[in-house]
Amino acid sequence: MASTGNPSTVTASINYFVPPDHGVRAYVNINADPISGKRGQNFSLATREMAIENVRGKEDEYTLDNAGFQFNRSPAKHTSFLDDEEIKKEYYPETIELYKKLTGASRVVIFDHTIRRHRPGQIDDSPEKRQPVAQAHVDQTTKASIDRVHRHLPAEEAPELLKKRFQIINLWRPISVPALEWPLALCDYRSVVPEKDALPVALVYPDREGETYGVVHNPDHKWKYLRGMTPEEVVLIKCFDSVQDGSVAVFTPHTGFVDPSTPSDAPHRESIEVRALVFYD
Repeated sequence: MASTGNPSTVTASINYFVPPDHGVRAYVNINADPISGKRGQNFSLATREMAIENVRGKEDEYTLDNAGFQFNRSPAKHTSFLDDEEIKKEYYPETIELYKKLTGASRVVIFDHTIRRHRPGQIDDSPEKRQPVAQAHVDQTTKASIDRVHRHLPAEEAPELLKKRFQIINLWRPISVPALEWPLALCDYRSVVPEKDALPVALVYPDREGETYGVVHNPDHKWKYLRGMTPEEVVLIKCFDSVQDGSVAVFTPHTGFVDPSTPSDAPHRESIEVRALVFYD
């Protein structure tokens, strides 16, 4: 495979959120239109060229508490990722143990996963055809995170669980090949002004509504990535933390991006992200 080296920093386009006018609540449909291949929405995006630092060799400097993301080398036992039921039966249990090992959590409840396989020109109109997301975002707002506890836990347990610290954390892993093409960029929470940089967006499902954050441009954002992440490596991405007193990162904006240092013959990115409610005693 051809290589363009291992740059310390690249400059690449980040698509930032531009909210609708007049204070109208932003929304986006979860599924794409089968004709146009586009997801209906009432906001726009603005592209900004941003420096994205390759942190390979200093991964340990970034933790869930200080930056909102955390890298780890942990090969998976399940490696096919072709059948959803097999993933739930085989990959979920080992992933729950990995969450507990890396966070110290007492209980982890995985509520879904998404496989992404970059297929240029393919219409993203079903869960089997999810493409990399090319927009700075956060998966869950505070409201959506609390709703998730009620949605996925027994009604009699939710009130007590909500009294203690809980988080929503994604665990992202490349599948089959290193993620040199369409890698994942993560924004260090210490460079984010949460109340200004993250604005709620209704995520419209066929049968319900969630809520995410669109991330607006801030020239002070510090973007990071781990170039050439392998299937043996994972990154934990914090989407929510109930501790919001300024002592820890609450979330981390993230996005797929086109890396100018990607070799021309690099295979298309394939990845799995698992999303989980993470509880502490």
